[in-house]
Amino acid sequence: MSPLVITLIVVAVLIGILVALYFVGNKMQKKQLAQKEEMQAAAQQTSMLIIDKKMMKLKDAGLPKVVMDQTPKRFRNAKMPIVKAKVGPQTLNLICDDGIFDDLPTKCEVKAMVSGIYITEIKSVRGKKKAAVEEPKKKSFGAKMRKKQRELQNEYAKEEKEKEARKAVKAEEKKRAEQAKKITK
Repeated sequence: MSPLVITLIVVAVLIGILVALYFVGNKMQKKQLAQKEEMQAAAQQTSMLIIDKKMMKLKDAGLPKVVMDQTPKRFRNAKMPIVKAKVGPQTLNLICDDGIFDDLPTKCEVKAMVSGIYITEIKSVRGKKKAAVEEPKKKSFGAKMRKKQRELQNEYAKEEKEKEARKAVKAEEKKRAEQAKKITK
């Protein structure tokens, strides 16, 4: 076999892999968006005192056994944003959304939207605030990537909503056109 044939085969395989990854990624994004909407619908506003927050492995976080059993094995060693908070008389370990983890203050009372053991959104912060703008001079690579991911997810969600709105408008126009045809007949 000539080097040209081998190169063409390798390029064809790579293109096939990229196309497959594109479709799998699209499907996963849609699934994630649907799950996020379900979590927002089930969220409740709760007042809590944030004791500590850390990026730690799921198996070391001290979460309930039921959560560990439901988590796929490949994610048990992944580092997750874990928040230790006092909700009422109980001290709980909660999982936090990556997007709000950096904004969550420690040793302050916070009103947050909580869905199960997942903190989805911060509503308000009460108590002593440490320096209004306390951003580190140099952000870590993980913080930069989380920020970029959050921006891209918001952009994707906006595009999906616009696409749904366009479909609804087209369906409405089609319905009106059909009604107009029925009237003229």
